[in-house]
Amino acid sequence: MSAALFEPLTLRSLTIPNRVWMAPMDQYSAEAAGPKAGVANDWHFAHYASRATGGTGLILVEATAVSPEGRISPADLGIWNDTQAEALGRIAGFLKEHGTVPGIQIGHAGRKASTRRPWQGRGPVGEGEHGWQPVGPSPVAFAEGYTVPTELTTEGIEEIVGQFADAARRALAAGFQILEVHGAHGYLIGEFLSPHSNRRTDAYGGSFENRTRLALEVVDAVRAVWPEELPVFFRISATDWLGEQGWTVDETVRLAALLREHGVDLLDVSSGGNGGPADIPVGPGYQVPFAARVRAETGLPVAAVGMITESAQAEKIVANGEADAVLLGRELLRDASWARRAARELGAETHAPAPYAWAI
Repeated sequence: MSAALFEPLTLRSLTIPNRVWMAPMDQYSAEAAGPKAGVANDWHFAHYASRATGGTGLILVEATAVSPEGRISPADLGIWNDTQAEALGRIAGFLKEHGTVPGIQIGHAGRKASTRRPWQGRGPVGEGEHGWQPVGPSPVAFAEGYTVPTELTTEGIEEIVGQFADAARRALAAGFQILEVHGAHGYLIGEFLSPHSNRRTDAYGGSFENRTRLALEVVDAVRAVWPEELPVFFRISATDWLGEQGWTVDETVRLAALLREHGVDLLDVSSGGNGGPADIPVGPGYQVPFAARVRAETGLPVAAVGMITESAQAEKIVANGEADAVLLGRELLRDASWARRAARELGAETHAPAPYAWAI
């Protein structure tokens, strides 16, 4: 018996051993200040290592900030200096050694930066809590009670594009084999995409072409320093769930085609996260149709996310051609060995370290 979920997938010259992937999920567990600010620690190592030994084919390390101001919270990981890259390299090396492809998501939080860790109540943090003034496409706060961001100048935008390229160089030096650009969930790139958060009247606002300009500039900058033989992913919110006042699925399909032309190899399709009175019909696999539409209309490989919890459900998504892979989030927090359990249930195999062979 064969299972589509456990077939390898080759993107460029890189082969990922199966289609069970770990979505980037912030741990909010780094030090906020000092020489170890943003540096991955033992918590991060144990967190990712356990999912690798559990048979996961690809692990995307959580949103890792390209600058101090790009962190979602003061406790986020960063990759704006070599100390951070060296610590991340320890993680990448372990994943690779145990059969899992190491990937990393790099991003900038934009107007959603300088906020509390979720279990501390969210909302902005002040200077006394290592907070800072966030930036964004327009001086429009994410939500009531959040800080109004400083509107980025053209020079500020150019600087951030350069920070993404620098982060990509460090990620490569650390040993990561897949780089994902974070353009989803109302963070900086997603803020530029959506008219809900982007009220600019210059070359970065207004039309679809202008609102997508930053996304394409970042991808071009990253692709210029990332090896031709290794894949680049892009994570997107397929919709803000705000109707025509926000980013739409039709626009996602248009952008997906452009991203493919600019060297993106797979679209990681999520949704929401940009504020507003969004009415989201959450349920099992509720975001899968967005991924399926992008794949059908553009030919760009996609990964599906969102309440994918059962092996049979994941197998159906891949076998039916709705997505090329599934990215698990909370389910992998609940069960680090989900991939090995799913393989047993589907009559397939996945990698495991020799000391765990008794449990295959």
